[in-house]
Amino acid sequence: MFKKNKNKKSGSSALGEKGIYNARELGAPKMLVLGFQHTFAMFGATVLVPLLTGLDMQTTLLMAGLGTLFFHLVTKFKVPAFLGSSFAFLGGYAAVAPFLPDGSPNTEMLPYANLGVVFAGLVYLVLAALFAIFPVEKVMRFFPPVVTGPIIIAIGLSLAGSAVDNCKQNWLLAIIALAVIIVCNIWGKGMMKIIPILVGIIVSYIVAVCMNQVDFQPIIDAEWIGLPITKEGMVFGNIHDKGKAISAIIAIMPISLATMMEHIGDISAISATTRRNFLADPGLKRTLVGDGLATSFSALFGGPANTTYGENTGVLALTKVYDPAVVRIAAVVAVLLSFSPKFAAVINTVPSAIIGGVSFILYGMISGIGVRNVVENKVDLTKSRNLIIVAVILVCALGIDSLDFSVGEFDISLTALAVAAIAGILLNAILPGNDYVFKASVDDEAAEAPKEDEKEQTA
Repeated sequence: MFKKNKNKKSGSSALGEKGIYNARELGAPKMLVLGFQHTFAMFGATVLVPLLTGLDMQTTLLMAGLGTLFFHLVTKFKVPAFLGSSFAFLGGYAAVAPFLPDGSPNTEMLPYANLGVVFAGLVYLVLAALFAIFPVEKVMRFFPPVVTGPIIIAIGLSLAGSAVDNCKQNWLLAIIALAVIIVCNIWGKGMMKIIPILVGIIVSYIVAVCMNQVDFQPIIDAEWIGLPITKEGMVFGNIHDKGKAISAIIAIMPISLATMMEHIGDISAISATTRRNFLADPGLKRTLVGDGLATSFSALFGGPANTTYGENTGVLALTKVYDPAVVRIAAVVAVLLSFSPKFAAVINTVPSAIIGGVSFILYGMISGIGVRNVVENKVDLTKSRNLIIVAVILVCALGIDSLDFSVGEFDISLTALAVAAIAGILLNAILPGNDYVFKASVDDEAAEAPKEDEKEQTA
């Protein structure tokens, strides 16, 4: 049985107050089980990003684990968050380093895309510094939901075509993957409801094996143990064209404006779930630094951008065990898995049609999150200024292929998302009537619920 911890001291040892259960009272075996549960929760989405971008699977898992551990260090081991692969940057990777015609990764351009992600991560440090210097309300005034919501919507819609193209490879497998995800998400119980993407991939993969659509030779040839970092994906030594580098930075860096808002939303959600105001302690200035530097470090060595994972917040809400030590166990497991090329080979044999089926709903959900961002923040679209900002962002993101120009000897190319983000921020700053006020405190009602979960739970 879970036992309530009466300890009132600060830090992770005090996570037993207000009906919250301390995992350390369960002992090491049950803590390991809880840690593996967090690993499964993040796994499906984390490994999907390298499949959609061409990045290395082992590097992705390594950087997710190391990034999470670094985040916990920066946030004084207080925030029970897991940093997995970010989907927000998929549009940037597709623009800078699209797959080659034969479906193979664009190894020449991936380092340039990663360079853009490095600079995107550094933007987090700028916002963190602003939070340290100025009141949070003044900083967030430049990034209201009327700007970030439509950008998130555009990210999902701009990727819709690639999902359909993958589905066309085998619509049966794509529909099976999509159907399983929907069933698990709507009618699933316990872990089945938390990891619908992973379940969808497994079920459709089994069907693909039965249809003789999977080549097992790469799995047979792969080694059991191997280094998780490859030279091809690293920024170091692979950047030779300054023009391409600048174009990639300008194309990808503005995406951080949306992901930083996503970060703030995730930290707010974790705060409400655990009934602790992490926006104040350790504060956004620390959580942003942890997330941003983890993203930059990951991209430098060939991994994707990192972000705080809502899937793991769901696990927190399910188990009522909020001890950050459990999340750190999941991070160590991810690091250990990254050293197995055979494990990575298994993932790489997943047919593209299955990836298409997963992406079909996933990209739509990204847009749905943007809509939710607008609705939950009660953006008033009866106001002309707000309607103009939304309209310009969506048309720029979905109607423009790219904006190409030269600065001196450098040829610069802005992606549609970059143009949309810049246009939205500038319009919001210029047009009169910006009355958005960011609330840094955790919502009192959310912080108190659910009180019925203060009862003892069965392990």
